[in-house]
Amino acid sequence: QVQLVESGGGLVQTGGSLRLSCLASGNIFEVNSMGWHRQAPGNQRELVADITSGGSTNYADSVKGRFTISRDNAKNTVYLQMDSLKPEDTAVYYCSAVIRSYGSIRYALTWGKGTPVTVSS
Repeated sequence: QVQLVESGGGLVQTGGSLRLSCLASGNIFEVNSMGWHRQAPGNQRELVADITSGGSTNYADSVKGRFTISRDNAKNTVYLQMDSLKPEDTAVYYCSAVIRSYGSIRYALTWGKGTPVTVSS
């Protein structure tokens, strides 16, 4: 009933910028925290950044100062502004959200299918 759809990935040069978006839609009663993870080939999925419903943010050390996470609660959308991109940022980026559906008393962690980001050297 609930789905997350990422957009904005692509190919960018070292030092460039990219803005990822993730829209949550479906049977949504409330969206709690939202975030971004990434997974590079051969690596485990790692947290990039997350943001609470109140706007508190958390970043991985590797992206702090370069990436900015934000959200639009009215649109059920989370963004990831990526600046000063490096080749090591190359990965598939996955959106996540903790969502409560109508008729449910529990929150569930929901994942998007991912959007690839490639940073060329």
